[in-house]
Amino acid sequence: MGEPFLEYTPEELMAVVISREVRDYENVGVGAVSPIPASGCILAEHLQAPHINLMILDSKEYYPFPGGSSELHFLAQRGDLDLFFLSGIQIDSRGNINLHVLGDYQSPQMRLPGAYGSAMLYYMAHRVILFRTEHTKRTFVEKVDFITAPGITPANVHREGGPTKVVTPKAILAWDRQGGSWLLEAVHPGSSVEEVRENTGFELAKASSFQMTPPPTEKELTTLRTAVREKLKRIYPDFAEKKIQN
Repeated sequence: MGEPFLEYTPEELMAVVISREVRDYENVGVGAVSPIPASGCILAEHLQAPHINLMILDSKEYYPFPGGSSELHFLAQRGDLDLFFLSGIQIDSRGNINLHVLGDYQSPQMRLPGAYGSAMLYYMAHRVILFRTEHTKRTFVEKVDFITAPGITPANVHREGGPTKVVTPKAILAWDRQGGSWLLEAVHPGSSVEEVRENTGFELAKASSFQMTPPPTEKELTTLRTAVREKLKRIYPDFAEKKIQN
């Protein structure tokens, strides 16, 4: 018999999906204000990747270095950061992300915090997984208003890695490096291919490996709601209380 029907929040689903992408023995970095990737990485550590070197900014347990994010940046610059997570107010069809402004740069509709180190990390981490808590045409646009970090690199520019996937509450998009575009890799339970495409502002072909995302298992949710939740309380107490079920 298969897994029983289980209820979960969108944030829990995203955390589980992210956890499945983490490989054992990797150097994994999670930036500031990123509770969903942090949840997923801690979950992976408890399940299939017990030997990862996990660094989470704002965590004394997982980031015991002084001096803010410098150690994480140095690791990436040496080419030793295997996996990192980024987001953006806009993500476009060419893999570019925008963390700076909406509208014209000189007279923007909205000015955003910007991107301390994100452009370098997008180049130097071996794999970058993007994440966004909404999947709408407002986020997934044909062309970003401002390129904080580019998805495509000129042939004469060194790049250790770059974009690999985007995780949202509806789907997983996979980066086709050869074609320089996103492909629809998986659709989550409760969503459909049509719904995902209707909420994406650019054409989205299916990947050859397309599948429906396997729902969270009882083991994944139980671990997330117990051991992971307790650790999250020390990093993101509000998120742990409101987004991870008790």
